[in-house]
Amino acid sequence: MIFIGNHVSVSKGYLTMGKHEQKLGGDTFAFFPRNPRGGKSKSVSAEDIAALRCFLEENSFGKLVVHGAYTMNICAAKEDIRANSREMLHDDLLKLQALPGNYYNFHPGCHVGQGIETGIEQIAETLAQVIYEVEHASGMPLQNKILLETMAGKGSEVGSTFEELKAILDLTASLGGEEIRGKLGICMDTCHIWDAGYDIVSGLDDVLARFDEIIGLENLCAIHLNDSKNVLGSHKDRHEQLGKGLIGADALKAVVRHPLLQNLPFILETPNDDNGYIEEIQTVREWMK
Repeated sequence: MIFIGNHVSVSKGYLTMGKHEQKLGGDTFAFFPRNPRGGKSKSVSAEDIAALRCFLEENSFGKLVVHGAYTMNICAAKEDIRANSREMLHDDLLKLQALPGNYYNFHPGCHVGQGIETGIEQIAETLAQVIYEVEHASGMPLQNKILLETMAGKGSEVGSTFEELKAILDLTASLGGEEIRGKLGICMDTCHIWDAGYDIVSGLDDVLARFDEIIGLENLCAIHLNDSKNVLGSHKDRHEQLGKGLIGADALKAVVRHPLLQNLPFILETPNDDNGYIEEIQTVREWMK
């Protein structure tokens, strides 16, 4: 089995998110702790977080996949953007110490002409430093694993190949100590890897074997389940509803049912309203049978 859900709004509080997802039929979900385009994160009471934690446990939810703001770019060419992005990362992780045992997923960033190697170095340096600072400030180990998302490779994105993601993991561990490796993982986006050139339609087993060879399947922690509007290797990153894109229902069903991907949280990021997500969650549950 897998856990299935979608993005929900944090605007009405943490417990409300869990109850709303349950009404949609899901048993995991994603949310942005701040506006997806940046800005200050929403304040939250300790009581609200505690209530959500109880709700998730009582209703057998899987791990949540919290999402960093889209504007966060810790390998930006401009120093002020890197500094602001670093502050967002630090603030999100510190607040999420009160919601342990889940995942914090973010886009590695765009090097904006600096080159892949420089981008990887800046991402790793920031991760190592922020993890240290959050643990020092909270007085406890990092409570949520940080996930690097697989990217489509548009523009100067870092992380569109398994090799680039592995380089970030390795360098972060080198800078922050080998024990930091267990605090990091990968979220695989089906639209992104397809757009990046990984053929999950006719070669899913090969793609997973390649991931295992380079990064290790033990480091694959979550899936973003999306169809794509684009052809294989387009590097464009345009999500589509399940079964209506160029990946297609059969291939996505194979992802959902793959024995190596069981027990993971699957997050829908398809262009839908609540009714659309209800239908897609029901579809995925049918695929699981």
